[in-house]
Amino acid sequence: MRYLGTDRTALWLLRGLSRPFLRTTLMPRDVADRLPGRKRPVLYVMEERGLSNLLALEKGCEAAGLRGPLRRIRLGSLTLRRSFLAIERRSGVLRKRPDRRLPGELRDLLTALADDEALELDVIPVAVFWGRAPQKERSWLDLAFSESWALMGPMRRLLSILFNGRATLVRFGEPRPLRGWLEGGGEPSRSARRLLRDLRHEFRQMRLDTLGPELATRRSVTQAVLRSRAVRQAVRQEMRERHCSRREALLNARRLVHEIAADYSHAFIRLMDGLLTWLWTRLYDGVEVHNASRLEGLPAGCEVVYMPCHRSHMDYLLLSWVIYHRGYPVPYVAAGINLNLPVIGRFLRKGGGFFIRRSFRGNGLYPSVFTRYVDVMMSRGHPLEFFIEGGRSRSGRMLPPRTGMLAMTVRSFLRHQRRQVAYVPVYFGYERVFEARTYLDELSGQAKRKESILGLLRSLPSLLGRFGRVQVSFGQPILLGDLLNDRCPGWSQTPLDADARPPWFSVAVDELAGAVVRGINSAAAITPVNLLGIVLLSTPRQAMVEADLARQLEICVRLLDRHPYAEGAVLPAPDGPEMIRAGERLGLLVRQSHPMGDVLRMPEDVAVLSTFYRNNAIHLFALPSLVACAFLNNVTMRGEDVQRLVARVYPFIRQELTLRWEEKQLEGEVEAILLALAGEGLLERDPTGSVWRRSRTGSAEAVQLSLLAQTTVQTLERYYLVISMLLRAGSGRVARDELEQRCVAMASRIAMLYGLETPEFSDRNLFRDFIALLLKRDVLSLDSGGKLTFDEGLARAEVDARMVLSEQIRNSVLQVTHT
Repeated sequence: MRYLGTDRTALWLLRGLSRPFLRTTLMPRDVADRLPGRKRPVLYVMEERGLSNLLALEKGCEAAGLRGPLRRIRLGSLTLRRSFLAIERRSGVLRKRPDRRLPGELRDLLTALADDEALELDVIPVAVFWGRAPQKERSWLDLAFSESWALMGPMRRLLSILFNGRATLVRFGEPRPLRGWLEGGGEPSRSARRLLRDLRHEFRQMRLDTLGPELATRRSVTQAVLRSRAVRQAVRQEMRERHCSRREALLNARRLVHEIAADYSHAFIRLMDGLLTWLWTRLYDGVEVHNASRLEGLPAGCEVVYMPCHRSHMDYLLLSWVIYHRGYPVPYVAAGINLNLPVIGRFLRKGGGFFIRRSFRGNGLYPSVFTRYVDVMMSRGHPLEFFIEGGRSRSGRMLPPRTGMLAMTVRSFLRHQRRQVAYVPVYFGYERVFEARTYLDELSGQAKRKESILGLLRSLPSLLGRFGRVQVSFGQPILLGDLLNDRCPGWSQTPLDADARPPWFSVAVDELAGAVVRGINSAAAITPVNLLGIVLLSTPRQAMVEADLARQLEICVRLLDRHPYAEGAVLPAPDGPEMIRAGERLGLLVRQSHPMGDVLRMPEDVAVLSTFYRNNAIHLFALPSLVACAFLNNVTMRGEDVQRLVARVYPFIRQELTLRWEEKQLEGEVEAILLALAGEGLLERDPTGSVWRRSRTGSAEAVQLSLLAQTTVQTLERYYLVISMLLRAGSGRVARDELEQRCVAMASRIAMLYGLETPEFSDRNLFRDFIALLLKRDVLSLDSGGKLTFDEGLARAEVDARMVLSEQIRNSVLQVTHT
């Protein structure tokens, strides 16, 4: 038998020769689980015929345990010598002329199915990408890195194998029954043409999903930005304000575009792929990716905007690396202008980075240029990435969303509406963060260190350490069109000017920002480091007996398993001893031997650092901890009292930690948590079903419940501090800014007196947000002089606090405030 004029002996020889140069990555990653074991015959369909494509397909099938493409297909009386075909061949001496005639095998297969209704066959589209370079050819070297093989026949294929063979991606489509194309009736030849049309569309979509849109040169992007109406108007405004010529204003606009724009290079991406793979192996014990299958469910041809939380400078590199290894185009990443350093800035641009100033004030031209740059990139279909928090979180908590750039993407969608926009939340979980100590210095009041080449060189010795494992978890994508349909019905029927700002725009952007942050929190991937922080920072001296610590860690995992925070949240195995060993390997725990059982404790400096990792996951335990707080001073509680206490505090906790449940869902969630706590033996329900009881004080179960409650006690103590300061000052006696200053001063004093080393305990932003929500919910109001006023409702809140906070905590707060 011959294939492409090459007999099996020559094919076997070529297979052996290409082995050192050919390494395939399969997409989707779980193709080995989706396709094997199918009883029906399988026909692999490729876009273009070629021996190299056949070798890549064969290697991919071998790696996935699938039926090989050179196996025969027997369908009734019809026998095909191989189980694959190509819908496009090339003819002519130089193989440059495309031959798109209907393959005879397809016509024969459809005819066989039409003649015998008992027969069936599955069609699986397969696309092979050599190197995955999206740009057009500009030189012989570009030819070697490009995906288009239309210009040079066998020699081009040989070059591509040599240059790109070890970066080959084989993407399998979903199997579909061939009989589906016969259901419309008609001749088999007509069904075959319909099949070809659908397959060509699917191959185009696979190419777009893998390579992204065609790359435009930096020059063409600059021209597109400068020619836009908004930039032309801004240039005219610049001329009037600065009294300069049109040429000077245009040159200034061009300089701004060059300051902003990326300069993507696929050759650089390939180089960095190898370098980052080595770096992650050197720094981390593994990079674990969760919920990546959510990317496969995105609508075909949609614009993708990745929106991760921001924990570290490593986030930029890590997400691009993960996306590239998952078979998707590398996104264009918005980076702060502070990273536009000599050499480093150029490298970031080559990797798809574009730069944004921290503030748009003081330059009327810059906002228009930057907004139109984002619009041009979105209109061309390039994936984007930016951080919803704006900057890195120093405390480990999610920061309030910054909606400026988010609003730009929404306006771009409203301006074009050619494709759906999908926002993909991404959660990063580090067991050790590269910049952790720097964060603590900044939270303690030290000035932020400016990024510089010298600072980068000074940090290089830190790369000799080990940083544990990294979790990258994708949240549920948010489709902008669907969100607008839910929140703003009829928005698409309202004609909008290119720069219009409809009344519902700000509300929609805020809703979208909240959905993104909640999506990030819902995708949290919990590590042993998070849980060790949650548990040990709840103890007075950050120490526990080993057996007790192991049990408490397991209770935390099982509790989240009984009452999951969200579908996408990822939990470790409930193995307490293994989590303790992981903490010891990372240097978080110190073991002290004792005849009655070893004691594990966190050193003081490690305990302060661990607040960052605890705060990464504190939102998962916030509601269970609030429920447990109701039993700190009460052995028994009626269910309705538990509901009332939690409902009073929940709106403030929800805003601070961006929890996912609406207030109307709270009653059902609290009931579910009570049942989960009962399932762990921490609570009991009386026969009437209306009263809940904890174990007696001093029992193991009571201690475990108390430790769970301590997770949010400091937050409640901060709220109690504000209420106490207001009640002591009296209604209409203190202004908002003055109250914030007093609260920060008192919180820092409490920390000094009682050893509360949590950096965010005296964070002014948290006090400001709490006071703002009190005003929003009409607990407080402002009089004509700007003073805060309140009624007896605030005193009732103080009475409820007595039911939750222990007398010792209340006395410590009151002692400081009275002083």
